[in-house]
Amino acid sequence: MKKVVFLLMMITVLLSSCGEYNKILKSTDYELKYSYAKKYFNAKQYSKSATLLDELVPIFKGTANAEESLYLLAQSYYGQKDYQTASQYFNTYYTTYPKGEFTELARYYSGYGLYRPIWIHRTPRLDQAQTYEAINQLQLYLEYYPQSERAKEAQNIMFELQEKLAYKELLAVRLYFNLGTYMGNNYLSCVITAQNALKNYPYSKYREEFMFYTIRAKYELAVVSVEEKLQGRYREVVDEYYNYMNEYPEGKYVKQVQKFYDYASKRITDTY
Repeated sequence: MKKVVFLLMMITVLLSSCGEYNKILKSTDYELKYSYAKKYFNAKQYSKSATLLDELVPIFKGTANAEESLYLLAQSYYGQKDYQTASQYFNTYYTTYPKGEFTELARYYSGYGLYRPIWIHRTPRLDQAQTYEAINQLQLYLEYYPQSERAKEAQNIMFELQEKLAYKELLAVRLYFNLGTYMGNNYLSCVITAQNALKNYPYSKYREEFMFYTIRAKYELAVVSVEEKLQGRYREVVDEYYNYMNEYPEGKYVKQVQKFYDYASKRITDTY
């Protein structure tokens, strides 16, 4: 019996709440709507606050409520986990109010909001446009607020996202190498991709593997080369050997790299 009474009470409260919300939606008293938008926001009823604020933000332009309402709208979408839309509104906020009360937070959440779904769905093979944009937004945040209490976290997120991009490049490097001479010279693509990754992500944990694939692919290029290109490509293998050994004298690929060097160095003549 008590459970039935409690259930009836909950239904009554819910219906009352829905009735209240519907009345507010139809109201033309914008100040009243705004007070309820903030009430719903503070109660973490973000869908309701976002619906009201979507209407109010354009109306409040140029008024005392304009700045706060725009920021609350962004946070309402963030609270609903619609991070893409939230990021767009945070971006609009700090662009519109570059010295506003919430500008630092808006700049931070603009990047962090893009990072959240990337963090949840860690799939490096997918399009990484959002990853690049998140890095860009967080980089801007660090430029504006290098001493912020959030600066360290923003920097760590950037490093994580850069590693994600580096890993995607590593997958491409591996693929090119495994394709070999299938339908073209994929070893050259392997080298180019690995070398670009080394430039773009110089501190990546995959750096050693990028360097290994560079010399490995150059070795394979030399093996399949025509006569007039042999000497130049053998020399490139030797150069890459020294590059690798200088950085990783006790690296995990030393034995293999040594074999590439031994083979190439024995075939280099004194003439070009």
